[in-house]
Amino acid sequence: MARPSRRKDPGALELQMTPMIDVVFQLLIFFIVTLKTPDITAHLDIFRPAAGSPPDTTTEPPKMIQIKIFRGALVMNDRNVTIETLGSVLMKLAELSKTQTIMIVCARDSEHDTLIRVLDLCARAGLSNLSVSSMN
Repeated sequence: MARPSRRKDPGALELQMTPMIDVVFQLLIFFIVTLKTPDITAHLDIFRPAAGSPPDTTTEPPKMIQIKIFRGALVMNDRNVTIETLGSVLMKLAELSKTQTIMIVCARDSEHDTLIRVLDLCARAGLSNLSVSSMN
């Protein structure tokens, strides 16, 4: 019994994908190159002071409070403090200004628990302008 031969039908068309992909990429490049982006800075609402008004000198820039954390010691602006004293001082600072800048510097051998307690005290006082760094 003879097998029927499987020849390709000479009338069947194959769809070539390579030229179509090339055309799509050419169109994509064309649209990217011809795209005009809107000038974002031209549409921003910026409130600038009037030309003749002097700058406001009554507002004093906030001073930075530096808290250093060592193993077994806390230092606030070069003074040794306890965690309880630090909590009361931070509450008094928060009454004056909630935007007070607090810089917390940790020594390499300091305990993580102390840092967490200091951050909790700042959060309870409502101070949110915090920066944490490490010292060598």
